[in-house]
Amino acid sequence: MMSKQDEASLQISGMTCAACAVRIEKGLKKMEGVEDANVNLASEKTRVSYDPEVTDVSQFEEKIESLGYHVVHDKGEFAVSGMTCAACANRVEKKLNRLSGVSEANVNFALETATVTYDHNAVSISDMESAIDQIGYQLYEKTDRSTAEEEKDKAVEQQTGKFIFSSILTLPLLWSMVTHFEFTQWIWIPELFMNPWVQLALATPVQFVVGWQFYRGAYKALLNKSANMDVLVALGTSAAYFYSIYLGIEWMASGEAMADLYFETAAIIITLIVLGKLFEARAKGRTSQAINKLLNLQAKTATVLRGGKEIEVAIEDVKVDDHIRVRPGEKIPVDGEIVEGSSAVDESMLTGEGVPIDKQIGDTVTGATLNKNGSIIMKATKVGKETALAQIVKVVEDAQGSKAHIQRSVDKVSSVFVPIVIVFAALTFLTWYFLVTPGELGSALIPTISILVIACPCALGLATPTSIMAGSGRSAEIGVLFKGGEYLESAQNVDTIVLDKTGTITEGKPALTNVYAEQLDEYTFLSLVAAAENQSEHPLARALVDGVTAKGIPVPNAETFEAVPGKGIRAHVKGREILIGTQQFLTNNNIEVSVALDRKEKWESEGKTAMLVAIDRVYAGVLAVADTVKETSARAIQRLQKNGMEVLMMTGDNQKTAEAIASEVGIKHVLAEVIPEEKGAEVQKLQGHGKKVAMVGDGINDAPALATADIGMAIGTGTDVAIEAADITLMRGDLNSVADAVLMSQKTMRNIKQNLFFAFVYNTAAIPFAAVGLLAPWVAGAAMAFSSLSVVTNALRLQKMNVSEIGEA
Repeated sequence: MMSKQDEASLQISGMTCAACAVRIEKGLKKMEGVEDANVNLASEKTRVSYDPEVTDVSQFEEKIESLGYHVVHDKGEFAVSGMTCAACANRVEKKLNRLSGVSEANVNFALETATVTYDHNAVSISDMESAIDQIGYQLYEKTDRSTAEEEKDKAVEQQTGKFIFSSILTLPLLWSMVTHFEFTQWIWIPELFMNPWVQLALATPVQFVVGWQFYRGAYKALLNKSANMDVLVALGTSAAYFYSIYLGIEWMASGEAMADLYFETAAIIITLIVLGKLFEARAKGRTSQAINKLLNLQAKTATVLRGGKEIEVAIEDVKVDDHIRVRPGEKIPVDGEIVEGSSAVDESMLTGEGVPIDKQIGDTVTGATLNKNGSIIMKATKVGKETALAQIVKVVEDAQGSKAHIQRSVDKVSSVFVPIVIVFAALTFLTWYFLVTPGELGSALIPTISILVIACPCALGLATPTSIMAGSGRSAEIGVLFKGGEYLESAQNVDTIVLDKTGTITEGKPALTNVYAEQLDEYTFLSLVAAAENQSEHPLARALVDGVTAKGIPVPNAETFEAVPGKGIRAHVKGREILIGTQQFLTNNNIEVSVALDRKEKWESEGKTAMLVAIDRVYAGVLAVADTVKETSARAIQRLQKNGMEVLMMTGDNQKTAEAIASEVGIKHVLAEVIPEEKGAEVQKLQGHGKKVAMVGDGINDAPALATADIGMAIGTGTDVAIEAADITLMRGDLNSVADAVLMSQKTMRNIKQNLFFAFVYNTAAIPFAAVGLLAPWVAGAAMAFSSLSVVTNALRLQKMNVSEIGEA
């Protein structure tokens, strides 16, 4: 008998000729389970017929990638409605992943979204919508954020209305239940509320109007041969409701004393679960708080100069190259460049630095930062989705929509959890009915209902994603962008931090650090030196000139200038000959410099570059320029070491300079004279010794090491947040962000484990109590409802975490 054949269509890039198509075709045909493969060079598509029980689309993609080509994907964000628990999210995810053309689908129960990577040539959005509709849920393209927020508000309103309606009808039933206990029999209750028909009239709307959502969800789940929370609630409450009707009919027929009814059990359970859903809906709305905060930073309008007039337009209508006026106190609307005026700009929303940065003509400015005191005109260079703020929001959304490895383990558990609970409840019922209280249906139903209700897995589905959402959102607020939930999870395991030197530990640009004038006063000496160097484009010359001008010393013009490559410069300033350069350069010009050598060697031992100066052929002094250490580096490294991490420095600089910088910041282990191509190999050596390595660099020449490390952290510039090689982008040029990232990961994972305890251990631990009859059904309903609330509330604590708590944890 022939096995069932499926067909997949994949879009391929990288093919250049017919030989490429033949190579891919042959490679696919050799795979086990592949019946046939056809590659079309013109359309750049392949169609593969295969046995789904032997292979799948992901293996085809791996094969194509291994052959040196690339599978092109579309990525879509979709909203999913109708999910009530983790089992629902698992079902939607499995259905999407089984569709031909879908490479990967992740469903987030807390966000009620699906992130799907797919080939639009093989599967359309309508195909996905239809497939999900077949299993009883609704999938549709994500609307804009304001519409999504309106939908969440609408869901809260609906649950509120249901709860109020259900509470009004359930209160008399609860009143009657309370009076059943021996110690509460003194409580007065209207005789009417004890009438079974009145109780039936009160319970029926709760059961079938408010509770209809559970019946509908259970029907769809069972229709697709699966089970979810709705099945458990529908089973438990229906058993109590219909058994009560049976007892009422039996009472009418026998004329005996009225037996205890269970209408209140069904009604109270539904009311409490709806209350839990209401709390859950409100809390889930708060999980997007971080993204909303980021979006609220953006200006709503911009004053654009068009046709010689200033026109106020919506931020969405700003175009690249538009000239925009930004007045004092206004937010800069988009990313751009100043073309007129100057001001101080508060960039704390990007970098966390509270001190405004002075901006002049030619400087870049970033959307959502605050113009403090000057009126400027800027040219828009990035608008819409290209702005830094939009990139940040996208990184956070991607992280919140992705799945950590621990979530995948939870998904496997939740997929079998409900069927196991149903089987256990059935065994409990049979044990009570035949052994514990033979023939007493009511006595057997009570523990059975309690088990069905207490074990609902809705909290299990919220445990991980809510923590990931809250943790990644809070991290973004402190300048740490995790590119996925898996990185937020794995950063906690890092035990070795490898730091690049230039631009990571140091500022990344040289600065004037030391001055010694032999003959002239320092003021005159520096004025002449800066004038001589002012025409040079060398970074050390620019550092020297900038250092002098920062002291307020005027820089006159040089009459002549000559650069001697690799040695120094010669210039004439105010009729005086100035020579600046190496010891050899001055010696070759017959200038005695031996008196300066001790000071020069001392400064060079500290990792600085010393430059000797001669004026009119006589030694006149020495200066030192160095790439200075960031003020925060030593403290950040101390924090990392204090938290048990080994810190190493890796640099292309010579051993002497590297050790000087390492000593200054408290690093004991140095890897010096390592070229960029060898940095990845050095990381692999550490991993070979069992280390979990995080590489921290600037994301440019450190790309190989960033990609090789267990976790790659790129020091961002505040605006460039899309560094492909890194797993985590640190938006501040501050190594404290490295400690923040690791500690935020640790706290988030601790929070997830707490949630899983609340959601899983808490519920399963209560099952034995329910099985032996120690847990009333209505108490089980309350416990189940509030387990979801406790999970979401616990996760939201991450959003309120103080940076100081993160720093010192």
